[in-house]
Amino acid sequence: MPLEADQLLRIPLIPLLIGQAIYVRQSAMQLPEPPGPRQGKYGSGPRLRVLILGDSSAAGVGASVQRLALSGQLENRLSADNTIEWLLAAETGATTKTSLGKLDTLPPHRFDVAVLVHGVNDTTRLTSKHRFIARQTKLIDQLKHQHKIRHFVLSGVPPMHHFPLLPQPLRWVLGCQAQRLDKGLHEIAANRPDCSHVALDLPYEPKYVAKDGFHPSEEAYQVWSQLIADHLRPFREATAKA
Repeated sequence: MPLEADQLLRIPLIPLLIGQAIYVRQSAMQLPEPPGPRQGKYGSGPRLRVLILGDSSAAGVGASVQRLALSGQLENRLSADNTIEWLLAAETGATTKTSLGKLDTLPPHRFDVAVLVHGVNDTTRLTSKHRFIARQTKLIDQLKHQHKIRHFVLSGVPPMHHFPLLPQPLRWVLGCQAQRLDKGLHEIAANRPDCSHVALDLPYEPKYVAKDGFHPSEEAYQVWSQLIADHLRPFREATAKA
């Protein structure tokens, strides 16, 4: 597969990019995953079983407690109309490949919906779009087989060219790569009726970025959870009528 223009342009920048990547890794603020429950049952109405699987943003890094992170805020929004049974299975540093390797550690429950949050760590590892699509497809297929999941929400890869932590030109290189992988998620969803893609259309203002300059803030998790809840409304309504 021929290289795209940004992939060719980054080749002479490799020594600088490596130096910047090392500097960012060594100097970046390390925020912990927030405390709080990672599974629960809440609300009233038709039952909806939700699995959240992914990386540090799925795990809530940038929030003070899980209640204010993605899982807690999503539970709060969905439980207005549904009885939510949810499980958070996310960890800092997770890639699609590492999530695949840990599927056997999940409890053998059925889920109706899986929210998959991957891409940032696949981006920083410069995983090719082809390989990313293949791994995401394998992850979806295995989850569907093992947990009978009916619908997958592929949460978009954030536009990393907005991340204030990253210096230029590293920010530009990773931003282009993130856009490429996000297109991969869109392509998967376009070809599978059991998948949908939610573009991570967050406002890129200082209040939406955590103090490490990399992760979402609690305000960003609020917007993100609303995007997913709104996106799931047709599925929830169809499920309630079934």
